Amino acid sequence: MLDKIKIFSGNSNPTLALKICEALKMPLGAARVRRFSDGEVMVEINENVRGRDVYVIQSTCAPTNDNLMELLVMTDALKRASAATITAVVPYYGYARQDRKAAPRTPITAKLVADLITTAGIDRVVTVDLHAGQIQGFFDIPVDNLYAAPVILNHLKGRFDGQPIVMVTPDAGGTERARAFAKRLECSLAVIDKRRTGPNVAEVMHLIGDVRGKIAIILDDMIDTAGTLTQAAKALKENGATAVYACATHGVLSGPAIERINNSEISEVVLTDTLPLGDKENMTTKITMLSVSGLLAEAIRRIHEDESVSSLFV
Repeated sequence: MLDKIKIFSGNSNPTLALKICEALKMPLGAARVRRFSDGEVMVEINENVRGRDVYVIQSTCAPTNDNLMELLVMTDALKRASAATITAVVPYYGYARQDRKAAPRTPITAKLVADLITTAGIDRVVTVDLHAGQIQGFFDIPVDNLYAAPVILNHLKGRFDGQPIVMVTPDAGGTERARAFAKRLECSLAVIDKRRTGPNVAEVMHLIGDVRGKIAIILDDMIDTAGTLTQAAKALKENGATAVYACATHGVLSGPAIERINNSEISEVVLTDTLPLGDKENMTTKITMLSVSGLLAEAIRRIHEDESVSSLFV
């Protein structure tokens, strides 16, 4: 059945694409993605894709606009090469935080990106831990929003089995996610009440829940500048946590994030490879990387063979 699949990758996360191909026991498709001297994207598909179900692995991470454009141009090339279907596997969906009008005369860029992807000719989107689940409704095509929870939970169970732990959400919006983790780890839950004073600026106000004498594990969907994370870790230590760990699906780690993590109370940060860290991974000893390649490979197999994807998480 899988002989009708072709998997291609842009330049954003080729290592993850190779891991997915390895899990599916198939080669990565032959494609060349390069730039003209003025920066325009040029894509060449160097093998026959006529009548094939094509999957393009491309996180729209930094440089976000370049990687998004690569995805759109590659889609157009595949469509004109008569691919039967084109599925965009976007482990990290850029612009997801701009999912509503947070102030007057501001855009809803997550919707704009969804329109661009649909108009380019993509038939389905597979992504991991959307910043807001309702972004699926911005698309007029099927969207499979996978969860990295099984990958992270397996790591936490092995790492903290039998130890007193408490799951902590750094803002009220992540309570449902943290509660689901706490239920599966059979531990308590705490919430940090956070007030934002501007974009990428957060101020911790107070802690709801008991963390004294316990290992606190902060859970979030992404870590960007790490301001929220490190302030949360400080508050947890001040309230009696014996140690502080953090885990998130997407390690954006922009700006001063690495420096803040290195100078913080956090013992370890667990991330997945939905987007590459590059040189940042060598700038700290506190980061542990887990791979979602097996999860994405299984989702691709199930989609291709018309099996249930949601049953992966039930």
